Amino acid sequence: MAASPLLPSLSLNNNKNRMGQGYLHMNLEHLQKSIVCPSVCIQNRQYNIKLYMIPSRDFAQHCLLSPFATLGSLKEDVAFQGNYDSSGALASNNFRRSKASLDNSSNLLDGMNDFERQLQELFDEVKTMIKMGNKNEAIDLLQANYEAVKERMDAGARGMEEAAILDTIALGYMAIGDLKLVGSLLDMLNDIVDSLKDDEPLLDSVLIHMGSMFSTLGKSEKSMLMYRRVLDILESEYGKDSIFLITPLLGMAKVLGSIGRATKAVELYHRAITILESIRGAESEELVVPLFALGNLLIKEGRAKDAENPFIRILDIYTTTYGENDGRVGMAMCSLAHVKCAQGNADEAVYLYKSALQVIKDSKYIALDDTIMEKMRIDLAELLHVVGRGQEGRELLEECLLITEKYKGKEHPSSVTHLLNLATSYSHSKNFVEAERLLRISLQIMMKTLDPNDPSITFPMLHLAVTLYHLKRNEEAEQLALEALHIREEAFGKESLPVGEALDCLVSLQTRLGKNDNELLDLLKRVLRIQEKEFGNESEEVMVTLKKIVFYLDKMGRRDEKFPLQKRLSMLRNKYNQRVQS
Repeated sequence: MAASPLLPSLSLNNNKNRMGQGYLHMNLEHLQKSIVCPSVCIQNRQYNIKLYMIPSRDFAQHCLLSPFATLGSLKEDVAFQGNYDSSGALASNNFRRSKASLDNSSNLLDGMNDFERQLQELFDEVKTMIKMGNKNEAIDLLQANYEAVKERMDAGARGMEEAAILDTIALGYMAIGDLKLVGSLLDMLNDIVDSLKDDEPLLDSVLIHMGSMFSTLGKSEKSMLMYRRVLDILESEYGKDSIFLITPLLGMAKVLGSIGRATKAVELYHRAITILESIRGAESEELVVPLFALGNLLIKEGRAKDAENPFIRILDIYTTTYGENDGRVGMAMCSLAHVKCAQGNADEAVYLYKSALQVIKDSKYIALDDTIMEKMRIDLAELLHVVGRGQEGRELLEECLLITEKYKGKEHPSSVTHLLNLATSYSHSKNFVEAERLLRISLQIMMKTLDPNDPSITFPMLHLAVTLYHLKRNEEAEQLALEALHIREEAFGKESLPVGEALDCLVSLQTRLGKNDNELLDLLKRVLRIQEKEFGNESEEVMVTLKKIVFYLDKMGRRDEKFPLQKRLSMLRNKYNQRVQS
């Protein structure tokens, strides 16, 4: 389809009979498969097993894998679909304009509706092109519209029409993923909306979109300015208890929560909940969005006990609306299980996870090979390992592997995740022979599908090196560690965290092989520099490495170097003990 710009040229006058942004229809279809149980976190457990999802080929921020389940950490891992992101605010890759009209008979509004339809059609066309894999055509279409509106702006037109078209183009590029260009478009758009009066038709919609996009770009201050302005507009027009306020309230709450202003964010979530309760009723399904966002924020802030009530309410709403055997009930149970994990109630969490999986499976709500189901099985498997039920956990991991092989074929790259997780489980149970077998299979699969120097390969490689260390096959283990180190140095640089991890592993192997103490000390000093840069001078990782360095300095009789480091280590230990006790 040839790229063609928008053609409408409406005369949009300031008029109190404007198109209000209104309540951006809380379409809860996105929640039907969205409540994903986040990572498990059991307090006060002396256990350190990590199960992972598929290795990232991008290695974002040097994370070798993106763990779905990581003990000792909490992640807000929720995939909202449809028109709202995890805050309930309008997601930037969707496009929905005003729905509330104060005067449907107005010629102005009839014109506005026609303009809106054309904007919507443009955005829908861009999304369709992207979905069909025609990304370049989508870019051509957006660029054609940009050139058309830029020509109008250069001629002096800087009104609501131009703002709405730029907004649509920005949303299109957001869907494509070109965030740099989105930033430039938002700057242009910001200059226009700053000069517009609050009673302009469509302004509230544009501000909502801008707030969401600025938030996605990490520009929280600008995002808050957009949300505050639209909130003021809607409060002035509809009152402080209007349902039209829900979207900006949730958008503001999300931004505030992300910048550490949790108290204010919680206040806004409660305000949104109160408005919805008063208008829709206490059992309305529309409450799920703010309740879910509130619960996740409370968990993130370490308030797991307070977080329980929002998730119980979600479970009650779904049970009342759909019955206890509905898949949505299972998803809500999974979220509640996560809360129980955060509270340290492992047995309750296991029961809820198991019940949730059974409900979802029996209702056929989600396909067995869906990534959401896969994540839930992995989370439960890790939790079972935490509570000492490793065999049950392995059975779930084996189920994951069998499902992947059934639906995607044996030796599919997706199976690597499950092979690594099973190897981790077997290693923990001291069955290093079986762990080695699984790791070699995973390494073979990755070697077939990736470049030999792809850093993803180094994860099973180092894992295998550690396993061979336990099997006392030290020379082979050392060669694997050296190869992994070289790949990571080339990929990330010699002072990167992945390199530090490989060096630490290599030191342990070469210590057993009796390598030169001076060489080992130099390697440890490299590890220390990397850890100080990545974790800080007073981190636990630095403390562990300092202990090793002090050991070697003492062994080599280099007391002048040893004493200042030993003093530093002593101070770090005291600080660490004080933190633990508090």
